[in-house]
Amino acid sequence: MCLAVPGKIISIDATDPLMRTGKVNFGGIVKEINLAYVPEAEVGNYVIVHVGFAISIVDEDEANRVFEYLREMDELAELEDETSS
Repeated sequence: MCLAVPGKIISIDATDPLMRTGKVNFGGIVKEINLAYVPEAEVGNYVIVHVGFAISIVDEDEANRVFEYLREMDELAELEDETSS
């Protein structure tokens, strides 16, 4: 299943605005994510990520609700499996 998942931006590399990336924490799993679609995003913001791209900014409460739903559905294991590859 392909989901859009919330994560918290912990660092940003803005060397090239078109290739702007950041490290995003998904409940303990950190991945490098393309931030070009959310140029207004800053460190500490929560973003919705789909296939490696942040597609929107969400507030912390919304991000936490989504994480809780994913835990209930046992869908976080899929995200963890991706980091093992």
